[in-house]
Amino acid sequence: MIVYERIDEFVMVAQHDHAAVSQDAALAWRDDYFTGIERKKEVVLAVREHDRCWIEPDKTPLWNKKKQQPYSFMDYPGRPKLHFYKEGIDETVHINQYAGLLCSLHYASFLKDATSEIGKNFWNEENSKQAKLIIDLGIKNDQEALEELNFHLDLLKFCDNLSLYICLNEPGTPKQHEHYFYKNGIPQKFSFAHNKPIMPVWVDQKTVSLSVSPFVNSLHVSLPYRAVKKELIQKYGLVAAYKASPVLMREVTFI
Repeated sequence: MIVYERIDEFVMVAQHDHAAVSQDAALAWRDDYFTGIERKKEVVLAVREHDRCWIEPDKTPLWNKKKQQPYSFMDYPGRPKLHFYKEGIDETVHINQYAGLLCSLHYASFLKDATSEIGKNFWNEENSKQAKLIIDLGIKNDQEALEELNFHLDLLKFCDNLSLYICLNEPGTPKQHEHYFYKNGIPQKFSFAHNKPIMPVWVDQKTVSLSVSPFVNSLHVSLPYRAVKKELIQKYGLVAAYKASPVLMREVTFI
């Protein structure tokens, strides 16, 4: 779950819904900026499915008693989170090996420097899985294909971050008050952007300007979310309050 707090409610976005916005970004990517475009369908599939591990846990969000707010993807308990990660990756591998490889690389990157035993085990298991997939896909000794793989991973991460930008920030937020993830722009770097971070800025309540756009045209997206009242949570509990809250739509155009 993606969560941020307002005075009397929590804005909550299901991760698979956020991934659908990421997919819109991947689909709109300019062909001349898309290295290894023959794998575009597989890359778009990876972007769409990268958060499928959250489909089940997001149906019944958990309450963080210590912080007095819903758990988000950032602080969700480690052991079940890594279990869900593994399930989602394996499901994606079953759908398409290349998409699954990208998702494995994406999630393993979060645990590369893990110090906990479960974190190290997850990274090691995914590293072994990636090595096997690279062999199975016939790209182990193909330097060009491996470079394309790295580009596709950066594309996935960029689309993920771009969608998170409109999930974690209130529309129209001034740059200096944005979520700390984005103070220095989106970190993935591309040659078409002179290998510098792309900077998103809210122009108004429904428009985000990108310092360099990878898209063919302006991109309009629709993000489903729920604004869950704190009063309802106190009265009925988080799960009941979440399910009782109507689905709203955040309309945003990237220019």
